[in-house]
Amino acid sequence: MMDNLIANFTKQMAEAIEIGKAVKLSPRHKEIRNVVVAGLGGSGIGANLVAELISAKMKLPFVVCKDYSLPEFADEHTLLIVSSYSGNTEETLHAMEDGIKRTCKIICITSGGSMVALAKKAALDVVIIPGGMPPRACLAYSFIQQLFVLSYYNLIDDGFIVGIKEAISHLDKEEKRIIKQAKSIAKKINKKMIVLYSAANMEAVSMRWRQQLNENSKVLCWHHVIPEMNHNELVGWRAPGKYAVILLRNDTDYSRIQQRMNIAKNIISQYTPNIIEIYSKGDSFIEKSLFLIHLGDWVSYFLAEIRKVDPVEVNVIEYLKAELAN
Repeated sequence: MMDNLIANFTKQMAEAIEIGKAVKLSPRHKEIRNVVVAGLGGSGIGANLVAELISAKMKLPFVVCKDYSLPEFADEHTLLIVSSYSGNTEETLHAMEDGIKRTCKIICITSGGSMVALAKKAALDVVIIPGGMPPRACLAYSFIQQLFVLSYYNLIDDGFIVGIKEAISHLDKEEKRIIKQAKSIAKKINKKMIVLYSAANMEAVSMRWRQQLNENSKVLCWHHVIPEMNHNELVGWRAPGKYAVILLRNDTDYSRIQQRMNIAKNIISQYTPNIIEIYSKGDSFIEKSLFLIHLGDWVSYFLAEIRKVDPVEVNVIEYLKAELAN
């Protein structure tokens, strides 16, 4: 199942574009001065990706909220996008209720659940996306709908549509090579503690890798970004261990970032020989980001196969939710 969902990533993106084009939202009631996106896990990572994709395009503050309550500044001038694939995410529903009290302009992105009922009661806009899948397998639906919402209110232009279509074409052409590369990487990182590093402007990509390895492969790992890790974590590399370090790189990374990455690699190589450098492919930032994300999704699946674990199963999360309900 998970392999089919990953393989359908570009089809999902194409479908998400059509959903976004058909959406009609109500007018804003006040001037929008900031944007907050509330969402967690597979629904929240889309907001992190959007934040990076629009950083050079949108002048208003854009904040990702992964908690029960909104930032104190949120008010009637806030565009609040609440993203919960299931529509039942406890923290996101709480943040949504907080936004209703503060009279934020609220747009819901969900496949159903309690969020739809709450939105109907409060007369809020809802963007319905296809349901019945693990939230982490529906990244395209969440992040693309967020871009359409921002475009609808003229906070960004609609140039992202062309960018996504070009990314779809690029990924379809690269699919066989991506799968071959992912299988090779999965073999190299098996039975290792995985450490992910990227440039700061691509943290969402390394975060996505971490989350997919956590949920699909059932392994612990961590991520950090450069240059920040040069000021702290680099000092922690003092003893050899069974580490597999993955450097997610771009040939367009800022020159000083590339130098820092190379120096950090040389230092880390004293403590582990397992350093894998992965360069993105693509002509634009969105193509490069989605290439690395898709590659990481396949890596997590093939590592799950090697480890003989079910990439769909997340029983411990369901247990947590049941305990909270009690």
